[in-house]
Amino acid sequence: MHRFVPQGVDGVLDAAALGEPALAAVRDGGIFVSVRVDVLPQPRRGVVVRHIAASPEAARLAYLSALAEVGLLTPRVARTYPLAEAAEAHAQLARGGLRGRIVLVP
Repeated sequence: MHRFVPQGVDGVLDAAALGEPALAAVRDGGIFVSVRVDVLPQPRRGVVVRHIAASPEAARLAYLSALAEVGLLTPRVARTYPLAEAAEAHAQLARGGLRGRIVLVP
């Protein structure tokens, strides 16, 4: 999977829960960080493997929302669904093939 740099990248933040395939892109002695503990690969080739946890914080979420409102942060949204269609939104997510996130709106 070393598509980015022939000898691998220095580090990967695996927010997509790819696990092993993402670890393969890290150079020997690099670092791999995942936001999900259930997809942590076993360390090998001297690659440090870590997990980080994040939780919502009202002040930071408000700040990010303000940045989005003025156009300084542009989230990629594939599609929005009304809350009443949450089941269809989940079905679309399961089908895959999206470029961006699904957003449920009240």
